[in-house]
Amino acid sequence: MFRVPVYTPARRDVLRLGLLAAALPHQAFAAAAPLKIATIGAGRMGSALGSLFVKAGHPVMFSTRHPAELKDMVAGLGSLAQAGTVAEAVKYGDVIVLLVPYGAMPELAKEHGAALAAKALVLDVSNPIVPRDGEVGAKAREEGAGTFLAKLMPGARIVRAFNAIGAGNLASAANRAPERTGVPLAGDDQSALTLASTLVREIGFDPVVIGSLAVGRHLIPGTPIGGEHTAADLRKIAATLK
Repeated sequence: MFRVPVYTPARRDVLRLGLLAAALPHQAFAAAAPLKIATIGAGRMGSALGSLFVKAGHPVMFSTRHPAELKDMVAGLGSLAQAGTVAEAVKYGDVIVLLVPYGAMPELAKEHGAALAAKALVLDVSNPIVPRDGEVGAKAREEGAGTFLAKLMPGARIVRAFNAIGAGNLASAANRAPERTGVPLAGDDQSALTLASTLVREIGFDPVVIGSLAVGRHLIPGTPIGGEHTAADLRKIAATLK
């Protein structure tokens, strides 16, 4: 059984919004319509990113092996937030956000691959780290994280995003003025890229599509495109990628 990280931040006051839960077909994305978002993993990045989606008005289910441990976090986020198991989250979400170690991806794909292929968007925020993920991490690095994941989850509409912004900097990087922080995206499915771009804008960033999932191998810390950049700078860097 794969493991998902758990992080329980201090209770905070967050604007409470009414729950609007309506599943949308893949072909009909209303720009301002709330989507049910499920995070697979509720560690530091899952908590930070999921909180931004809640603030933008989307109902979010944070999932972990021990959802009861997320009680304080979801209570602090208000009525749009809830916690559940991984199976519950996969069933719940129109959009699935992957935030588990790459070593867990094969088991996740085995258990939930068919369900993930039916989702409007699978947002891959994870990175393969060889010392942690072993042979799976090494293979994902060699093939490119996005390409590797697409082979594991045939039919899934995968977009890589938020792979090189630290969890601790995510909140401060959102809605930055005078120029927003850019978020590079990589994917093969145009409808998924469009939806991902909309969600990125809604939580306070400028989306920059840098290319296909194959180009997504650059979306890891330590590459020229990693870190925090404006959208204009990201486009310049992306133009140099091969």
